Amino acid sequence: MAPLFPGFEERRIATEGAEIFCRFGGEGPPLLLLHGYPQTSAMWHKVAPALAARSRLVIPDLRGYGRSSKPETTADHAPYAKRAMAQDMAEVMTALGHERFFLAGHDRGGRVAHRLALDHAERVEKLAVLDIAPTREMYRNTDEAFARAYWHWFYLIRPAPMPERMIGADPDAFLKEKLSGLTGMLEQFDERALAEYLDCFRNPATIHASCEDYRAAATIDLTHDDADGSRKVACPLLVLWGLKGVIERCFDPLALWRQRAEQVDGFALPCSHYLAEELPNETAEALMDFFAKGAR
Repeated sequence: MAPLFPGFEERRIATEGAEIFCRFGGEGPPLLLLHGYPQTSAMWHKVAPALAARSRLVIPDLRGYGRSSKPETTADHAPYAKRAMAQDMAEVMTALGHERFFLAGHDRGGRVAHRLALDHAERVEKLAVLDIAPTREMYRNTDEAFARAYWHWFYLIRPAPMPERMIGADPDAFLKEKLSGLTGMLEQFDERALAEYLDCFRNPATIHASCEDYRAAATIDLTHDDADGSRKVACPLLVLWGLKGVIERCFDPLALWRQRAEQVDGFALPCSHYLAEELPNETAEALMDFFAKGAR
């Protein structure tokens, strides 16, 4: 099959705690793009051509996902805390010579991006998050509708190894259900991207690491959020979400992000959860308009 990212380079970059697989290409100011669950960096392939015309794109697989390494975990899930995952990304950008950069993250990648913008505030020019509200605030505002729609939040955090064993019995079925459950269809996913998601998710180490990502979100990540106190994301923040999605139905994303960031703007696009794959042109345009307005 034709490559998903024609003209892009691929490289593995060692960080203090992991080895990160990374795609990069394009010309212009650096823009780091972080993927969500249960995907890989392939999720950005539809928006990459437009963004690469204006930006130097850095598109990694998060630790635990795709072709990046899967570090051993600990009892407190610290190796999969968003702080550790954000540190990976800071070290990747340093290795590539990018001291300051723009940043966008979808789903889990948006949560890593949020922590990156807090822990490395001097390096992030602007931040965009796609179809999420802040983790702590989503847990605190959980109701029946959200729990039913995002049942996997509460399933994946169960102690190992039960979720891993059950998912591992048929990883293809689980992944396809997750991708289609929020949209009602798989057709919006390019067959090449879907093949990469399936291939990577069949690895038992990926299943375990992705569960650890969620376990960390429900424990140590909340501890780190509470320790922030009144500290907020200082750079401009763009919030995009799907008009047909769970965030729209269950939360007020702008209000919740204004509790965690100083400068917040955003709007919904007429899609569900997977903005960059359902509406790539509109998603790319929104990101380009936001980042083109310049640094803070």
